[in-house]
Amino acid sequence: MTTPVKDTSAMIAGMEPLLVDGTFAFVPWPVGDAWPEGTRASCVEDEGLSLIIPIDAAPHDALPMRCITLQVHSSLEGVGLTAAVSAGLAASGIPANVVAGYHHDHVYLPADKADLAMGILRQLQKEAAQ
Repeated sequence: MTTPVKDTSAMIAGMEPLLVDGTFAFVPWPVGDAWPEGTRASCVEDEGLSLIIPIDAAPHDALPMRCITLQVHSSLEGVGLTAAVSAGLAASGIPANVVAGYHHDHVYLPADKADLAMGILRQLQKEAAQ
């Protein structure tokens, strides 16, 4: 197991963005219903349960999202990675929905913006590594 990275510059320099295969959607989900195969994440909100599921299991009007995994094992106490990623994408008009796991952060964004977002994140990483 790798040691989590806490330093902001080191997190950004080591983020190694990876465009995950597949297209996904954020959807509300009835509590008690079986989750679709390939469900990526869940969140319990005051309004109910939300899931991130494969687009094929989502309603036809769901926004297709791609996922970019930041492969650095960022510390849960690390500060600035999400802010840097969000600011970099926002500067180009790309909405970002960041989901943090124990090992990595995962950035969900509109599918048609995925390639542009990968270029932006690689540039952020390159600049932080200098």
